[in-house]
Amino acid sequence: MKLQTAIEEIHLRHTFTISRESQDVVRVVTVELSDGELSGFGEASPSSFYGEDAEGVREDLQLLEALAADADPLHYRDVLEQAAELLGDRRGALCAFDTALFDLASRKLGAPLWRILGLNPERTPLSSFTIGIDTVERMVSKLREAAQYPILKVKLGTPRDIEIIRELRKETDAVFRVDANCGWTARETIEKSAELKALGVEFIEQPLPPEELDAMEEVCRKSSLPVIADENSILPGDIPQLAGRFHGINIKLVKCGGILPALRMVHLARTLGLRVMFGCMIETSILISAAAQLGPLADYLDLDGNVLISDDPYAGVENEAGRLSLSEGWVRRR
Repeated sequence: MKLQTAIEEIHLRHTFTISRESQDVVRVVTVELSDGELSGFGEASPSSFYGEDAEGVREDLQLLEALAADADPLHYRDVLEQAAELLGDRRGALCAFDTALFDLASRKLGAPLWRILGLNPERTPLSSFTIGIDTVERMVSKLREAAQYPILKVKLGTPRDIEIIRELRKETDAVFRVDANCGWTARETIEKSAELKALGVEFIEQPLPPEELDAMEEVCRKSSLPVIADENSILPGDIPQLAGRFHGINIKLVKCGGILPALRMVHLARTLGLRVMFGCMIETSILISAAAQLGPLADYLDLDGNVLISDDPYAGVENEAGRLSLSEGWVRRR
C-alpha cells in the first residue's frame, strides 16, 4: 500500500466555543492509502488538549510508511497491532491510519464496515447537533438555524448556564443534552442537574476536570441526570475505573486511536453496564463517516462535526435532521 498524507484547513460556520477554547479554523490530517486502483481515506483532528497538533500527527504517520508498503489491507488486525506498537501513544496518527485502512479493506471486500460487522443500520440513533457557547441571543439564533434537529447538544461552563437553557427551551421542545467540558465543580453539577432535568435535559457530559475522578463518585450518586464521560474516556484501559463514577462513555475515534480500539471500548462498556455514545471533534466527512459505521452499537450519537463546517472537502454519510444514512459507500473527495 502507498500512504499519502496532507494537512487540510476546514472552516466553521460559526465560531465554536467551549468552556476552554474557541475555534474558527481547524487543521486536520488526512490519509490516503492506495492499493492498485482502490484507495481508502482516513483522518485525524488533533487537539492540543490531548497534546497533539497537525504537524506532529503528519510526522508520526511517516513512521508507518514502510509497514504500509508491505501490508495486506485485508489483514487489518495484524497491521493495526503493528502500527500501534510503532506509534505508542501517538493516537492521532493511529486513528488516521486505522480509518484509512478500514476504508480500503471495506472497498476491497465490496461492502461497508457496518455490513461486514453484521450491524443493522436501522438501529443507528439520531445524532445531536451542537450549539457552542456564545451570548444568549446568539445561541438562540443558532438554535433557530438548527430547528430541523430534534436533539441539541448545548455547550455550557459559564456563569449563566441555567439562563441559557431556559432561553433555549422557550424556542423548542427538542431534546437537550449539555456538555460542560470540565467547567463545573461537583457541587455545581449536583445542584444544576435538578434544574436542568426540569428543563428537559437528557444528560450531562463531562462536568468535572478529568483529574477529579474520585469526586465523580458523589456526582454519579447524587446527580438528577445521567453523567457521560468524555475527557475521562480516552482508551479501553480507562473504562473499568469509570464504572460507578459515570453512567456512560463518549468514544471519539481520534482520542482512542480509531475503529479497532473503539470496538474494544464498546465491549468493555457493555460488560460494565455503561451506556455508549460516539462523539467527534470538528472533523470532515471522513472521520464522521468512519464513526457512523459503528453507530448501531451506540445509545447516543453526537456525530455532527462535518455539518458544523462550511467547506468539507469530502462527502460521505449524510446527516438529514440528525438521521445518519449508512450507505453502501463510505467517503469520497468532492
